[in-house]
Amino acid sequence: MENYANKSGDSQVVSFQIDANSIKVRFKNNHVYLYDIRHPGPDHLEKMKELARAGWGLNTYIESEVKNDFSSKVF
Repeated sequence: MENYANKSGDSQVVSFQIDANSIKVRFKNNHVYLYDIRHPGPDHLEKMKELARAGWGLNTYIESEVKNDFSSKVF
């Protein structure tokens, strides 16, 4: 997984892994969630990839737009 830049300094996101049709996001509590083209859908997925690469706004986006619409909890 790639470290999340956390440019705001207060994100709960620690790292992420982007694949063609998904993104895995690891949070400070060590839980990893898989988001894909089914959950939360392609538009949200692309926005999450963009924010992950930018290192800014991913946690806020997940909390406000995606909420619990993830494909699976990896661990």
